[in-house]
Amino acid sequence: MSSNNFLPMPDNKGFFGEYGGQQLPPELIAIMDDINNAYLEIKDTDAFKNELADLMTHFVGRPSPIYHAKNLSEKCGGAQIYFKREDLNHTGAHKINHCLGEALLAKHMGKTKVLAETGAGQHGVALATACSLVGIKCEIHMGEVDVEKEHPNVIRMKILGADLIPVSRGTRTLKDAVDSAFEAYLQDPVNSLYAIGSVVGPHPFPMMVRDFQSIVGIEAREQFMEMEDVLPDYLVACVGGGSNAMGLFTAFLDDDNVQMIGVEPSGKGLETPDHAATMTKGSPGVIHGFSCYLLQNSEGEPLPVYSIASGLDYPGVGPQHCYLKDIKRVQYETATDKECMDAFMDLSRYEGIIPALESAHAVAHAMKLAATLDKDKHILVNLSGRGDKDIDFVAKRLNLE
Repeated sequence: MSSNNFLPMPDNKGFFGEYGGQQLPPELIAIMDDINNAYLEIKDTDAFKNELADLMTHFVGRPSPIYHAKNLSEKCGGAQIYFKREDLNHTGAHKINHCLGEALLAKHMGKTKVLAETGAGQHGVALATACSLVGIKCEIHMGEVDVEKEHPNVIRMKILGADLIPVSRGTRTLKDAVDSAFEAYLQDPVNSLYAIGSVVGPHPFPMMVRDFQSIVGIEAREQFMEMEDVLPDYLVACVGGGSNAMGLFTAFLDDDNVQMIGVEPSGKGLETPDHAATMTKGSPGVIHGFSCYLLQNSEGEPLPVYSIASGLDYPGVGPQHCYLKDIKRVQYETATDKECMDAFMDLSRYEGIIPALESAHAVAHAMKLAATLDKDKHILVNLSGRGDKDIDFVAKRLNLE
């Protein structure tokens, strides 16, 4: 068993190496410290752990299974590809794992409203679901581009009772939705909680969201050993902010024989401005109250970014990912829009699984990797979400209508 020596990160100031922290005015640091103290106070109590575990089992449907994709593996002609089926969770993605934790924390703190941003809408749907369950008002900020692109999730959020705030500023996508949601939160931080949707933002959010998502890797480690009597040779997950990847990677960090790969969107090409490959093309900077690799201009301002997957088009990335890149524990690769779309269709037609476009980036790289390896090697992909939300967009792009 892994001893998870990495798990105690971050340090007590919220840093993973030189990344993370609270790059905020003093009054906001005090607010974040209140959230951190409340989280540390309840996270290991029997009452909180039992309530969360019960919801994970009976509401979310955990543990999510691991599936051996034999047809896709045969098509690639090399290593065996497996999927951790987070797409089968209630609400259709890994996001529900941390949203339940954040909603329960808000309830514990006596908050009356939870605010958040969303890109692809999966975080928004999951948070609206969790808030409905615990009886707290929910407000979701979403860029107008994504509102149009992810219409099914917009309707889900409204049905679940969330107040949806379309964001018209800037590029009208995820980064602008974060700006809008955080500004709204600052108007009343006493009665509301900003439930960040990934392992980003000021401390304690990168730690807290990672902790809630670590159930993915904890389950996967045990399940894979039971299935194959070995650990996987490779783990592959898409990376935007990086929550699904950290969820899978955390339980394996001490297993030196397990190689880990995060897959970013290279969009229309790394030689163009139309990508969101933060780890590949970015440099250290500050965004939304924390330090990380950042796609930025010469003044340190975040650049406009692009991805076919709305949940990946963020110019920053989780600070723990930045640290893991620097110490070379995790390798970061990219997949283009075309590779993503090809993988989306291949997984759908060879295995009967329609993936989220975000997850399809990881599938694309896993397929390329598999073709270079022997048949006795094992690749475990975090299939972080299902593609119901993307089918209208894909249909138009591929003229399937």
